[in-house]
Amino acid sequence: MNWSKWMRQSHRWLSIVFTVAVIINGVTVVQGKYNNKLGLSAAGILALLFLTGAYLFVLPYVKKRQG
Repeated sequence: MNWSKWMRQSHRWLSIVFTVAVIINGVTVVQGKYNNKLGLSAAGILALLFLTGAYLFVLPYVKKRQG
């Protein structure tokens, strides 16, 4: 599997994990059991999503420039 395919697949899985983390965050807020560690875990996943998404966004422009 090449780098681009691997990055795309990891971005998809990270989006699923992020969605689950947001749902869990919402449930804990409603139950009154929210803690900062849980919120920061969702923010960490979001940062990884941003990095993989930025790579995927820039990739077509880089390939176009290379020829």
